[in-house]
Amino acid sequence: MNTGGVLAEAEIHLKGMIKRRFDVLEVTKPVSPEAAVNLTRIVSKLSPLVGNLIEFNAIEYLNDLPVFAGHGEWQRQDPGFPDNIFVGNVHPTPGLEIKAWFPLATEITARFRGSQNQLAAGNTHVAMLAWLPESLIYGKPVIVGAMMASGLAIAKARDAHYHNPPDYLVLEPEDTTGRTANLQQTNTAGYKFQGSAAQLADAAQLVATWEPDGRTYSADAIYQARLRELTSRYPYRLDTNFAKMDRVDLDSIETFKKQVYALPFHGRSIGTWRRLLLSRKDEAIKAALHKTFNITDADSTTLVE
Repeated sequence: MNTGGVLAEAEIHLKGMIKRRFDVLEVTKPVSPEAAVNLTRIVSKLSPLVGNLIEFNAIEYLNDLPVFAGHGEWQRQDPGFPDNIFVGNVHPTPGLEIKAWFPLATEITARFRGSQNQLAAGNTHVAMLAWLPESLIYGKPVIVGAMMASGLAIAKARDAHYHNPPDYLVLEPEDTTGRTANLQQTNTAGYKFQGSAAQLADAAQLVATWEPDGRTYSADAIYQARLRELTSRYPYRLDTNFAKMDRVDLDSIETFKKQVYALPFHGRSIGTWRRLLLSRKDEAIKAALHKTFNITDADSTTLVE
């Protein structure tokens, strides 16, 4: 089995995690319609925790499959990139970066900052797993959708989407291979121009001298040096929203989003539930949750006095 084969098998079998429930975590049923509305606005905060559960569970799930026996085993890296790697007699080492997505949120907030240089071998893929509580806003987490995409493809789409010199720059990390593992830099960063209109015009003239392809993103050292010249001559700020998965404009991610939003879940599509919960129309939300899950003020009697 080669690297591509390992990743292809992982993609096939990770989709087998759909409908898988995590019994180690459970949100209890809201005790009143008001509590239910409040819960709709905070339940997404569980995503980092659920993401870690998915990472652990994915390793156990994949290692139990006979297809990988004799070739190696999946191991979690903490810390490290990617989250999970396949350690064995397969080279280059296959890796999976796991991203949890709560599809009732306003957007996919997970970020992917891996650099094109780091991903050039094509041996790291990103697995996105969508999850919801089994009763929409309460219960145990359950996987409702899964997809996998090349990390390099995501990085290229991300950089092409964001990079717009001199107004917006995407910078690869500098070479830190000589440092210890905990000090090595592997993430790209986005920088937004913060100077005056006159400075922007001056910077645009400098970029114009880079033709014929000066505005097209490149991860090579010469082009990156040009970008760093801009950051040394003009004011830029680090963009903390850079690299959100919802903003990289990759067709496979957009298709996956549409598929998940179209899934039926407790009598409505996930997308319909999402629009309702994001509407902030409290009375309509209460009515829908009462009809579907029988959440009423009578539930308050379950409180411990």
